[in-house]
Amino acid sequence: MTIRQLTVFVENKKGALVEITTALADNGIDMRAMSIADTKEFGILRLIVNDTDRAAEVLQNMGILVKVTDVLGVKISDRPGHLSQALRVLDDNGINVEYLYAFLLRTDKHAYTVLRVQDNDLACKCLEDAGYHIITDSDIAKLLK
Repeated sequence: MTIRQLTVFVENKKGALVEITTALADNGIDMRAMSIADTKEFGILRLIVNDTDRAAEVLQNMGILVKVTDVLGVKISDRPGHLSQALRVLDDNGINVEYLYAFLLRTDKHAYTVLRVQDNDLACKCLEDAGYHIITDSDIAKLLK
């Protein structure tokens, strides 16, 4: 069970991020999770949105390089140490986390985290076996309501 993430290569110049987020908004794309890392020349914007295919199309039509990647979304109790416990499950099973970031929303009881790992199926099984809920596209749709 994975969710689809957009990886968007953003030119590191004034207004580039505004142009991207405006285009998504103008096309009814709702962002649920995001992360941006920068280098001197470009930024890497990672997004979880309500309509991955439409968002990719909009950005590609703007001449922006976009990649769709399968990642994991994990529901974790929002208490000190619970992220560490979930990461320990992966580590104990030899799974390296390449990066992670959080959803834009949280509840009183849970945080939602996006993880990029080499083997999504194995990571899903390990986390589910340890009692974690893996987030699906339908879960994301419910979060948008």
